[in-house]
Parts: sequence; structure tokens; C-alpha cells
Amino acid sequence: MALRNIGADFEHYRVVEFDKFAMASYNAIHGTNFQTSDIKEVKGVDLGIVEKSRFTYLLTYSFPCTDLSVAGKMKGMEKGSGTSSSLLWEVQRLLEESEELPQVLVMENVPQVHSAENMPLFQEWIDWLASKGYTSFWKDLNAKDYGVAQSRERCFMVSILGDEVYTFPSGHKLTKVMKDYLEDEIEEKYYLQNDKAKELIDKLIVDGKI
Repeated sequence: MALRNIGADFEHYRVVEFDKFAMASYNAIHGTNFQTSDIKEVKGVDLGIVEKSRFTYLLTYSFPCTDLSVAGKMKGMEKGSGTSSSLLWEVQRLLEESEELPQVLVMENVPQVHSAENMPLFQEWIDWLASKGYTSFWKDLNAKDYGVAQSRERCFMVSILGDEVYTFPSGHKLTKVMKDYLEDEIEEKYYLQNDKAKELIDKLIVDGKI
């Protein structure tokens, strides 16, 4: 969406996504027709990187934050651990298997990816990228500093093949509020019925959440 918004000439070349609902959302938003796939079954050759003199390949990637986030299990992302967050190393495998490497990589995940517990593995990942010729730059950014009326902090890392320098864009003053995103009229089917609302509230009280 960012590429579209800046008027870049690009195509959605490959997508790897296991969740059918996430894939359906992606296709609906971008007008594509990609099928779900399991990254463990994807091979380096499937990246299909050709004619790099004509095309710049931008590979965006993330991995489940389930085992990194304070709201999750916090089991970490160690290679071979079997945690969902360890799927990071499948990205490493794909790049190792590919004869050609994307010129740009962009990672996004929760800030806990570089917490005291996870930093050694995060640094191991950065060092491995360096061994493949990538120069990496990472920073925690908050959506509210970039025009979105939500405080959502995430770690972004840009890795560029070669000795390039990347500077993250500066934030700007937020001008939107939640009201800007709400519709004036909503179909009745989206309303929560009174009995369902009471059931939800009662459960939250029992669970000690309110």
C-alpha cells in the first residue's frame, strides 16, 4: 500500500501466507488472486528472482510475534525451537537457497524482537544478513507519529544489498482522531445484541478484566 501511495511502478510478484483469512484480505485489498502457502514448503527457487538489472526486488517479511510479545507466550525465536516466532529462520533458509538475492528486505515485528532476552538472536540475524552483503538499519516507529490515530509501536528493519545508507522518515503531528475513521451509518447486522453484550461483560468481570 505504501508503494501504491507514493506512485511507485510495481507488481505483487510472490506472496507466502499460511492463514486463509489473511490471504483473502490481501487479495481483496490488492486485487490479486494468490493462494495460501506454507513457508516451510516454499523453496528458494520459488522466489523467482531474475533480471536484477531491470527489476528491484523488495522482499517484505515478518514472523509471528506470539513468542516475543509480552501479551504472548514469550518462548523466544531460537532456531529449531519449534516456536511460531522461530519461523524467522525459514526466511534465512529461503535466502540461502536462492541463487539471486532481493536488493531490499523490509522486516516488521513487535519491539520485543530486540528485548534483552531476544537481542542476541536478533543480532545473530543481522550478522547473518551482513555476511550475505546486506547493510541493515532498524528502529522502533509508532503509527501515531505517521498519521494513524492509534498508538501502535513496531520495530522496522530495512536491509539493503550493498553499502547503502537508509534513514527512517521523521514523524509528524497527528491530525486525525478516531471519529475520522467511523462511518455515519452502520448496518444493523454489525450491532452487538443486548444479551450478547451482557454475556461478554459478565465474562470480563469473572475473568477480572473489568
